[in-house]
Amino acid sequence: MLNFYELLSRGNEGPYMAEQEWDLQEVAMTTMQLVQKYDLTWDREQIVTDDPAQADAVFRAGLELAQRLGVYNRTTERVIKFSPQELESGLRRMPQELLMGEGKDARRLFARKIMDPRPPMIWGGNPGAPIPESIFLPLQMSYAQEPIIDLLCTGSLTRVGDIEVRTRGPIEIAVTRREMELLRTATRRVGRPGMGILAAASAVSELGDVAVANPTYMRPSDSHLVPMLNELKMDNGNLARAVNSIEYGVINASLPCVIVGGLGGNPPGCAVVNVASFILSNLVALADYHICHPIHIRHVATSTREVLWVENIVGQAFARNAPCIMIMDIYPKSGAGTRELLYETAANAVVNTLVGGHLEGPGSADGAKPNCSGLEARLMGEVGHAVAQQGLSLQEGNELVLELLGRYESIFDNPDGNPGLPFDQVYDLMTIHPKPEWEAMYEEVKKELRQMGLTSL
Repeated sequence: MLNFYELLSRGNEGPYMAEQEWDLQEVAMTTMQLVQKYDLTWDREQIVTDDPAQADAVFRAGLELAQRLGVYNRTTERVIKFSPQELESGLRRMPQELLMGEGKDARRLFARKIMDPRPPMIWGGNPGAPIPESIFLPLQMSYAQEPIIDLLCTGSLTRVGDIEVRTRGPIEIAVTRREMELLRTATRRVGRPGMGILAAASAVSELGDVAVANPTYMRPSDSHLVPMLNELKMDNGNLARAVNSIEYGVINASLPCVIVGGLGGNPPGCAVVNVASFILSNLVALADYHICHPIHIRHVATSTREVLWVENIVGQAFARNAPCIMIMDIYPKSGAGTRELLYETAANAVVNTLVGGHLEGPGSADGAKPNCSGLEARLMGEVGHAVAQQGLSLQEGNELVLELLGRYESIFDNPDGNPGLPFDQVYDLMTIHPKPEWEAMYEEVKKELRQMGLTSL
């Protein structure tokens, strides 16, 4: 493997380039050329594809993009280049199994296959959402108490007491440690103290990650994010997160949020950028597993046709060519208390389970509001398990997703979105149980899903 000191040296001494040139001349133009070279197209009616040659072509195009471009360091304005041998070494080191959590609550993550009969691991939480401290603990308990949820992820605390969180200040240390204390309390209170957690979501910078690199807060059996910036970029702050993990030993999750409709252009181009991002994250983020989280340039949500297709083809590309542990982030447009949230969650869960992913979320209401709850995460897990247990085919999955799209796609035309209700309006904060109207809606949607063909739900 590439020595990490050599990586840092390249980030300081590599070829200089202005960021605008990187964006337009390197990423945008090269991706467009590769889409044409490999004849990559997509069909709005084929969200779940059954075309192995297309998945292989997307993977080859992404590998070529990684070889031709490398990674741009925004801090130094230098390009970090890699040889084909270094990229191949990074692909070979991708773990096929990881153990997260401790004791009876530990879970073994594994690289899933296309139409894998083994059910996906389920991560419950609203990743990235701003969550007030007043509801943080009961909200996390609503996820952790669900038996189908294997691991916990979380949104971020926006303030501690009366102090608003500021990046790179003393408050970031305090708020990230407070997040970890509350997460530990939540798992203890529901009788799952060893539950593995994707942690330190309140760490806006590397300062928060360093502050919780202690078994009291973030254990080595937990994981944290080492993001890749849009598109194919890093900075010294995120490189510092990776460096911090080397000695401490925490598990690294890469997170490139490729923008569908951005520099990569159409969905095939964005899929190519996403593949390249994962390949490069093996080296610059020391990734142990990858989080697939493309987002729509206008709608943010992962439940649009375009983003669902990208997740589908990226999942299949890696499952066929370079198996790895891939967690698929689910970010519905709608919020808690709405029927559309459940439809969006189900559509994402069907696609991502079929193409070899594990499931994380849902990041309800675009992950922009605390309008979320453990109930939609329960449905996410139940749908994922049903897809695997039933042996749903890719063609059957596509038909199911198209039917679900017909039940929620109109919300993307709503200028105000479909934000739903905050957690404390859909759950009883004393019992940590869904309110009757929210639970009744969930049961009704489950019945509809069975009628659509998901009979093992």
